Amino acid sequence: MGNAGVCRPSGLPGQIVLVLQGGGALGAYQAGVYQALHEAGIEPDWVIGTSIGAINASLIAGNAPEVRLARLKEFWKRMEQKPVWPLPTGVPGFDDALAYWSTVAHGIAGFFQPNPLAHAGECFPLGADRAGYYSTAPLERTLAELVDFGRANCGAPRLTVGAAHVGSSQMRYFDTRDCELTVKHVMASGALPPAFPAVRIDGELYWDGGILSNSPTEAVFDDNPRRDSLIFSVHLWNPVGAEPTTMREVLTRHKDVQYSSRITSQIERQQQAHRLRHVINQLAARLPEGERDDPAVRELIAYGCSTRMHVVRLLAPQLARETHTKDIDFSPSGIKQRWDAGYAHTRSVLARTPWIGEFDPLSGVVLHDHIDEMPLAAE
Repeated sequence: MGNAGVCRPSGLPGQIVLVLQGGGALGAYQAGVYQALHEAGIEPDWVIGTSIGAINASLIAGNAPEVRLARLKEFWKRMEQKPVWPLPTGVPGFDDALAYWSTVAHGIAGFFQPNPLAHAGECFPLGADRAGYYSTAPLERTLAELVDFGRANCGAPRLTVGAAHVGSSQMRYFDTRDCELTVKHVMASGALPPAFPAVRIDGELYWDGGILSNSPTEAVFDDNPRRDSLIFSVHLWNPVGAEPTTMREVLTRHKDVQYSSRITSQIERQQQAHRLRHVINQLAARLPEGERDDPAVRELIAYGCSTRMHVVRLLAPQLARETHTKDIDFSPSGIKQRWDAGYAHTRSVLARTPWIGEFDPLSGVVLHDHIDEMPLAAE
């Protein structure tokens, strides 16, 4: 089951963790990342996802290593928005707009479909489980066909999905180490309001985890016990961007800022916290043995930690003419470009193996940023 029988490459510093952000159609980039890891013989020990990241994570954890890539390809093939216009018009932006409005009007066959009653009025009583502009019943059927949740719950790899508790505004990470996950947990992680209705789990309603924390790397940092890790943190929204000068640029930049989820500051805080834990270890080692045996001192020493986490941050590129609607760009070309980018970026990182070398002994979190060398897609 799980990763049994997979030959693990040497030189990997600890457990392999794949962290997948939310971002709708941008999630094709994550599939390309996994393909490169898979071809290099690197299968994750733990997959953590939010929203589309949770869906991709379930496709990985819920299938045997030899069929994971095929399942991802099948899922993303089903996500493709078929052209509603037989031939390109040649008018810049027109075909993109046509595809956008086709998705808005008709949904995606294997993912979501319009909920006509949602347009009956803002006060129409839809019910908590149906209060969304679209139904995700097609996604439930797709995942039931492509994911073996019995395998996913075996814990190899461990699967974690993040969702937002509607009633308390608290983030909840559902983890196969602690409970049995079903298709409902994955759908809850991707239930982005107001488009999709909340999903009920154990009597409680949950929305897309991305509205609280779209970069679930925090689940690794807060894990207990912590372990040495090589974390591939896959980001779909650019935290850095130029000043917007048009309304289209404002809308696009706003979405990037909103869903990049303060990941830079999160990692900086974790670097500081882990450095202090390493400092505690160093200080404890200098204490006389008799002092270390004192119960009060032992309690203080327990705050120390010797683990090291290498974080490889991969960032999806911006495509030409990209707008704030990029997360519903399910066009075959958009999916292919993002998949190919994830594949190329990850192969580049694997060739450099930045986690091998000498590092500051007090550094518990080491960040390795991938530099995007890919050109923008052609106009």
